[in-house]
Amino acid sequence: MFHLKEVITAVGTLGIAAGLGVAMQVGAAAKERYGVEGRPTAAFTGSTATPIIDKTHSGLFLEVDEIEQISSSDVIILTTPAEEDGISRISAPEPSSLPDLDRDTLPTAEVRAEDCVMTATAKTLPGAMVNLTMSAPCAVNERLTVHHHGMMFTLATDAEGSLKVTVPALKEQAVFILAFSNGDGAVAHTQVTDLDDYDRVAVHWRGQAGFQLHAREFGAGYGEPGHIWSGGASDIDSLIRGEHGFLMPLGDISVAEPRLAEIYTFPSRKTQRDGPVYLSVEAEVTPKNCGLEIEAETIEITDGGKLITQDLILAVPGCDAVGSFLVLNNLVSDLKVASN
Repeated sequence: MFHLKEVITAVGTLGIAAGLGVAMQVGAAAKERYGVEGRPTAAFTGSTATPIIDKTHSGLFLEVDEIEQISSSDVIILTTPAEEDGISRISAPEPSSLPDLDRDTLPTAEVRAEDCVMTATAKTLPGAMVNLTMSAPCAVNERLTVHHHGMMFTLATDAEGSLKVTVPALKEQAVFILAFSNGDGAVAHTQVTDLDDYDRVAVHWRGQAGFQLHAREFGAGYGEPGHIWSGGASDIDSLIRGEHGFLMPLGDISVAEPRLAEIYTFPSRKTQRDGPVYLSVEAEVTPKNCGLEIEAETIEITDGGKLITQDLILAVPGCDAVGSFLVLNNLVSDLKVASN
């Protein structure tokens, strides 16, 4: 176990650079893309609006009516009973008559340091995946953050202080830091020997930003086989067989101040097909992010194993655009796949 005093991630901020395609799609187009009913039929682009918060009222006022008045004749007067009304008095015992209590003999709940040791382990799985486990007996149902080579996501331990999660590795020498909010935590590492067999792209963000990572393999349209995203079917077995890519969401949105991530993996050295894989980062306009600025970071693994990161700040349109989608086509690089 270690005590992690502070984890600092230094990031710059990038606006949407020139050439970064941003499109808003709603209605029939969104239904066609996502299979979702009930959205308006239009396509548009437009400016954003910033909501104005009215802070003029600093207090809470309650209006009270129908007050009933009572006369002095309705008042009940309580009298102090006289001594002869059957009241008997007793004296408190003298301190010398009380039994002595030895504090050393009182039962105490002792927590031994060895019972609170935190441990973490990392075990490799097929598909360049890692099975990450943690034991923290004195941190039950506690929020923690998993740090993995720049990517972060939050989870919570269970009622026994345990945690188990599968994470796509971003480095061959994979290191994982699991840190609680008080600075306690543990570290696990393992070697991922098959990482070079896969192309991998990640996006991670904080809170209710609503980002999504989409992959359209070999010309697949939205909603068709080969469209891989968190709202569609994604099979890790097909990834291992070299048939399709796989997308894994990470993080628990129910914990306080959640950090979330999505990672797309394609079996570039196992596939028997040729063609492009189009990648895009998208964000749905929701009541929780409309009119706000949302932030995210993307991570791409290059052929040499180097990680390329890019930061994003995106101004979300006002709440009249709820149900629309912002599509960032050029934020991450498309894949060019050749059969093996």
